[in-house]
Amino acid sequence: MRAFVAVADEGSFTLAAKRLCLTQSAISHSLRALEEQLGCRLLDRQGKKTVPTQEGEVFIRRCRRALAELEHAERELDGLKRWGQARIRVGAPHSLCHFLLPTVLREFRDCFPRCEPVIEAGDTSWLITRLEEHALDIVIGLGNETQLDEGRPLFSDEMTFIVSPAHPWANGTKITPESLAAMHFIVYTRSTQTHRYVESWFEQQGIRLRAPLVLGDMEAIKEMTRIGLGVGIVAPWVARKEIADGRLVSIPMGDTGVRRDWSVFTRVKRSLTLVEETFVGICAMVGKDLARPTAFY
Repeated sequence: MRAFVAVADEGSFTLAAKRLCLTQSAISHSLRALEEQLGCRLLDRQGKKTVPTQEGEVFIRRCRRALAELEHAERELDGLKRWGQARIRVGAPHSLCHFLLPTVLREFRDCFPRCEPVIEAGDTSWLITRLEEHALDIVIGLGNETQLDEGRPLFSDEMTFIVSPAHPWANGTKITPESLAAMHFIVYTRSTQTHRYVESWFEQQGIRLRAPLVLGDMEAIKEMTRIGLGVGIVAPWVARKEIADGRLVSIPMGDTGVRRDWSVFTRVKRSLTLVEETFVGICAMVGKDLARPTAFY
């Protein structure tokens, strides 16, 4: 098609060959193959000049449109490589969307101001399903809640008890197995890996977690804890402001707390683009800073 348009524009096989940096023989073979495929003549000679036939006039209009679209696509793809004019579709749990991603997105937009991030919030298992359906490009989630290849580690954190300032534990009262067994706890929704981590921790202490108050929102867990309805179990970065201003008190969960490893997941055998690599790198940097224990104790 490029050869045909070049010959029609230049009126010469020789000039068309120079324009496309090909041999005249290659141009001739291309035109012959195109005419055989279409079943009609596209070019005629008028004296020393080559001109389109009636069929060629009809066909060349379509060719110009198609080639213009291809050139436009090439420019768009080149823009993606050079300037980050891309879309990145990210899945993350609600807690990360609230506490991690705002800082990440602010830094990311400084690097790629013309990129369009699309964020979906949900439990990791559901987000992994979305990833496998090609609805997401990357998922940030807990390490062992996926059947994909091992994810790339981002950062780690530890869960902590949070209590109101009026709670006995806030005044240094020793936490005993008996007090743990008698306490009312406020925990995150049962379908999540975080809930399973918490249940496993209590089993390791030889304690059955008695009818906890289960909530699907971290803000609700903090508020219920603040008004004294029980002991919340959250990552300390979730309650950073409340701990800093004294509305809540953070207490470590013994010598062996609930450790979580956050990772980024992609589809199997898929390499990250430059845009995605940058996004993941910023997530790791912000996540490690967010999870620093010294920020809360």
